Amino acid sequence: MTTPPEPLIVCDRVGHRYRSALGRETAALSGVSLTIGADEFVCLLGPSGCGKTTLLNLIAGFLAPSEGEIRVGGVVVGGPSPERGVVFQDYSLFPWLTARGNVAFGPRMAGRPARERRRLAEECLALVGLEGAGDRYPFELSGGMKQRVAIAHALATEPALLLMDEPFAALDAMTRGALQAQILAIRAREARTILFVTHNIAEAIALGTRILVMSPNPGRIAEDIPVDLPYPRRRTAPAFNALYERLTQAIGLSVAD
Repeated sequence: MTTPPEPLIVCDRVGHRYRSALGRETAALSGVSLTIGADEFVCLLGPSGCGKTTLLNLIAGFLAPSEGEIRVGGVVVGGPSPERGVVFQDYSLFPWLTARGNVAFGPRMAGRPARERRRLAEECLALVGLEGAGDRYPFELSGGMKQRVAIAHALATEPALLLMDEPFAALDAMTRGALQAQILAIRAREARTILFVTHNIAEAIALGTRILVMSPNPGRIAEDIPVDLPYPRRRTAPAFNALYERLTQAIGLSVAD
């Protein structure tokens, strides 16, 4: 009998504590156990302060768990890796580099040859709809274009896992909708596992194949809900609204966000 492959991400009883400036210890996460398989699009959903970003940073390797273990691709996470691409809310672009230079930065750090770096940068910029924008600097780009460059930057190292921390939260509704569609198009074209942090219920339903609802004090997984709706997902559809109501109750909101 063939042994099934290990999930791409395994969190085994993970906890994380931190100390305030006054020396007070706070439990940000406690007893978080979950698995995420290859090619899943998982949304971490919950109110501010429930540990969503902390969990993403632990999986990225930016933080170390206080207890428990995290494995990605069967390897214990001990620090950041190009196998895990990260997209932040605040773009995190180098202002002195062009769009192409920002996207090529990861491959350059990995020692890829110049011609290959340029090819990867052009391919990734095209993937996010920024053909011809490679010579422009961040100050010449709109917020939505900057976030597209940040996504291209994360894709340029060809990671198996894409970690996204509320990447569209600062954008207007129209730009946000366009980038949501772009992420789904990228995922349809290139098989990737995505872990996406959001506090927006409609965004989680529109994007995810699975939604992990987190609750605070300390942060933990409260519900694990599969989303079996075809793409593109219509926000006026009865099934969409039924799931919206369920998630609203799961998070404990009295008014939809």
